[in-house]
Amino acid sequence: MSFNAWGGGNGPGFATIGPEVEAKFMIGRGLLKLSRMEKDNMELKMPPDKASSSQLPVLGLSAKRGLDKENVPEPKKKRARGPGTAATIAISHPRVPTMATMPRVKKQEAAQKATLKSGPWHTTAANTGIKSRKPISAVSAPKPAVDPTTTRKGPSKRPAWDVKGQLCDLRKEFSACQEQTEVLTRENRELRNQLGEAEQHTKTLNAENKALKAENKALSGELSEVQVQAKQDQLELVKLGARVLELEELLHNQEGLIQSLQEEQLRLQAERRDLVIQLEVQTTQLQESTAALAKSQAEIITQAALLAERTEHLHGLEMERRYLHNQLQELKGNIRVFCRVRPALPGELEPPSGLIVFPPGPNGASDPPTRLSLTRPSDDRCSIIGGLPGPPVRYDFSFDRVFLPGSRQNEVFEEVSLLVQSALDGYPVCIFAYGQTGSGKTFTMEGGPGGDPQVEGLIPRAVRHLFSVAKKLQGQGWSYTFVASYVEIYNETIRDLLASVGGARKCQGGECEIRLAGPGSKELIVTNARYVPVTCEEEVESLLHLARQNRAVARTTQNEQSSRSHSVFQLQISGKHMGQNLHCAAPLSLVDLAGSERLDPGLSAGPAERERLKETQAINSSLSTLGLVIMALSNKEPHVPYRNSKLTYLLQNSLGGSAKMLMFVNISPLEENFSESLNSLRFASKVNQCIIGTARSNKK
Repeated sequence: MSFNAWGGGNGPGFATIGPEVEAKFMIGRGLLKLSRMEKDNMELKMPPDKASSSQLPVLGLSAKRGLDKENVPEPKKKRARGPGTAATIAISHPRVPTMATMPRVKKQEAAQKATLKSGPWHTTAANTGIKSRKPISAVSAPKPAVDPTTTRKGPSKRPAWDVKGQLCDLRKEFSACQEQTEVLTRENRELRNQLGEAEQHTKTLNAENKALKAENKALSGELSEVQVQAKQDQLELVKLGARVLELEELLHNQEGLIQSLQEEQLRLQAERRDLVIQLEVQTTQLQESTAALAKSQAEIITQAALLAERTEHLHGLEMERRYLHNQLQELKGNIRVFCRVRPALPGELEPPSGLIVFPPGPNGASDPPTRLSLTRPSDDRCSIIGGLPGPPVRYDFSFDRVFLPGSRQNEVFEEVSLLVQSALDGYPVCIFAYGQTGSGKTFTMEGGPGGDPQVEGLIPRAVRHLFSVAKKLQGQGWSYTFVASYVEIYNETIRDLLASVGGARKCQGGECEIRLAGPGSKELIVTNARYVPVTCEEEVESLLHLARQNRAVARTTQNEQSSRSHSVFQLQISGKHMGQNLHCAAPLSLVDLAGSERLDPGLSAGPAERERLKETQAINSSLSTLGLVIMALSNKEPHVPYRNSKLTYLLQNSLGGSAKMLMFVNISPLEENFSESLNSLRFASKVNQCIIGTARSNKK
């Protein structure tokens, strides 16, 4: 039965919550029935003394009354009391009001309470719970007692004296009430069971309602989050839309790029095919080249072995050449003297014939000249015996080589080049020019002015020769280094000619002194002097140009600009052969001595003349010491006076028994210089007669 069946379903709201309200109303109806049944039972079970208020006649009541009280009621009173009894019975069983009789307002309030308690989500559950149970059959309320006197028609109504009939009627009515009581008891029991189930179902619905409320709250929070997320997603969607537009544009560009790349790919594929063809050709050529290379490598190995053999053979030949070259130089003499006569200069008088004569050699004119005769012409002085002019006096000299006035610079160097080669082989070599002022010493050593290659002296030619030969020997495994120095000795004071022009009078950092290179070393160096590594002849030429500017010169009676000092150019040569583990080192000393003219007592007049006289004394002293050193070496004396002069001390390693020495004696062709020329030739002749022993190469 629905809520509408009770007359309370007016509108959609009641139709929605009808099953719950119906259940509550049915529960209320059951309670009313129970209360009615209890009331009826109480009335039926009521004891006689309490039920005496009923006006119904009781079986045997009149007899007892007649016996006890002897007052039998009158019939009229009984007839009057009959309807009252029936009314009393009717009143004791009031009819329970039905749901249809409930006010419409109470129905609406009950429906609203049920809606608020169960909630919208419990509608289905409530309907399901109620419909799952069997519907409670509506028990009609007991009808009110009807007065038998009023219900019976005419003759069916018992008279007041028919107590027995009335008693039978009451018994029938009592039986009907008992049956009705039993029915109501069963209904009460069923209703109580249904009430318990309804209460349990209500609790379940309340728990579900709480759970659904919590779930609703959680879902509300989730809904808020989802709404926020939806807004964010909406913004993201807008961004993604813009991004899609960008990507579409990029896609369009990329499609164009892909198309261009595809075209480029086609071109590259065609190029690749061409390259593959070229690669195949190159591979074939490479294979051929590899085979040729293998063949060439085999040939290279063969040639390398042959080259090593020939290199070894060449090295042996080079060492043999050095040995034979040294033997040749020793046969010529470790001390050799060359004489060079300079030609007459423009503006000078031609020398008289016969003053200097060059006798031919044993083989005639084909032999190089080695002898020279100097003839003193007759003068006005008379002989002691007859008082007549004395006859001419001839002085004959023999040297290792004599160069005539017409000899060229290259001819002179050809004789010297073999000695220069010995320096490269590891032998100390010393070449110096000796002679009076103006005899051509500086021209022989350094060459003429102007830089003309035809008039270059021994120093630039020797340097060029050394660099040229060293370069050739690199092919045989030799490597050479060269260090140059250039000093002058003026009045027994050493000066560095490679210093700057303004500081030529002083060495770098102080005075120049001759010292050993280091502990245990026999090499001598000049302290505070520049030692310049050189790698080519141009560097040496620049050093020579600087030295010419720093050289000490002065005017003399023999020369407008005379060198008043000894200049010493030294080239330290060091060679290594890594393959043979050989090392050689030797100095090449090229010395331009100062003028060797004799003292003139007439020069002691003025300060300048006295200065020239002092210079001459220092020069002659050092030259005299040089002669003494050579003589001591020749005589193998235990003491050689190297330290008596700065010149000999500096040249100590180039004058000893392990060195090769060459002396150029330069003389003037003029008759006025006859005496100085004779003295120079005599000094050179003494030197030429000296033998200082066998030279030894400085090899390690």
